[in-house]
Amino acid sequence: MSLKRAMALAGDGKREEARDTLRNILAHYPEYTDVKNLLAKTFSWDGDYEEARKHFNRITSAEKSNKEVWEAAIRNEMYAQNKHTALGLANKALIYLPEDADIIELRNRILESWDGNGTTSTVATETETPAIDRNFVALFSSADVFDVVFDPMYYSGVEFNLVTGLGKILPRINYSNRFGIDGIQYEIDLYPKFSKSVYAYLNYGYSRSEIYPEHRVGGDLYVNLPKGVETSLGVRYLSFTDSDVTIFTGSAGFYKGNYYFSLRPYLTPRNNSTLGISGVLTARRYLKDANNYIGLNAGMGFMPEFRQFRANSVLIAETQLYVESQQLVMEYQFSFKSNPSLYRAQLGLTRQEFVFAPDNYFWAITAGLRYQTGL
Repeated sequence: MSLKRAMALAGDGKREEARDTLRNILAHYPEYTDVKNLLAKTFSWDGDYEEARKHFNRITSAEKSNKEVWEAAIRNEMYAQNKHTALGLANKALIYLPEDADIIELRNRILESWDGNGTTSTVATETETPAIDRNFVALFSSADVFDVVFDPMYYSGVEFNLVTGLGKILPRINYSNRFGIDGIQYEIDLYPKFSKSVYAYLNYGYSRSEIYPEHRVGGDLYVNLPKGVETSLGVRYLSFTDSDVTIFTGSAGFYKGNYYFSLRPYLTPRNNSTLGISGVLTARRYLKDANNYIGLNAGMGFMPEFRQFRANSVLIAETQLYVESQQLVMEYQFSFKSNPSLYRAQLGLTRQEFVFAPDNYFWAITAGLRYQTGL
């Protein structure tokens, strides 16, 4: 029952024999960290990153200053292309091993390969950059059901993700049915990269339907900072039939372990020299990798992401920019081990002010599904 023998077996590719030997050693010496670490590594070398993660987590929970284990755990997530988790582990390791040059080097390697995945806002009408790093097609659909006055509203669409040398391109077609009116909007998102830590989000949408803005233009400049922090500044411009609206925005987000938090405010200047203020707080916990997570989005204020309604038989879109609203949305994105496709379910609750009856509110329940598969 020799550790050296297990290392030799693992090095020769005889992983199962090595694991049998390691388990026999642990049966006699259950706290033998080097043995537990090698056992975890064998799973990682075989591509069973999830099993390796379980073993690494047990060790780091008990021995928070073991540099070799932290390095192996971080590499396991890097091999699995789980950049969010790898970065979170590196940041966590530096808490217990401050200024450690090797951990910092690993962290820098993660940041150097960073492509901005999963770092954009999750506001309802802005499609976030998917964490999966390949070409794909996605289908999505949702519905709003109201407690009074309004009939259900339906939304659906199709989106493509095209990976290029300059960044990602996401063309999208949105369809809505509201008030018995069918509408289509054509959109495109661009994510150009300028450096290892700077990238941008650009958006343009066009529609001839009265239930969408005729033109929708947006952009953000993102900067990844040390310690898992990212910030952005941006603007949105919505052009309606009789008016235009400009919205200023930004974001501040950070990763802590397997968690991600982001705050995005919106400032909307009004014609009467006042300012509409709203904000969205996003919280996520990543599960086995960066594509699997549970999340919560909470928004309140004068929301810039609108749902069009009618007042006195007139369809109004831009007025919705100035009504008070609170929203809570839960989401769960998941995949199956034998299937690379992604699935996302959303369930939300909204309390919003009536356009035609200030200080009076209605409730809406939103439910949606998204399916994403590779091309």
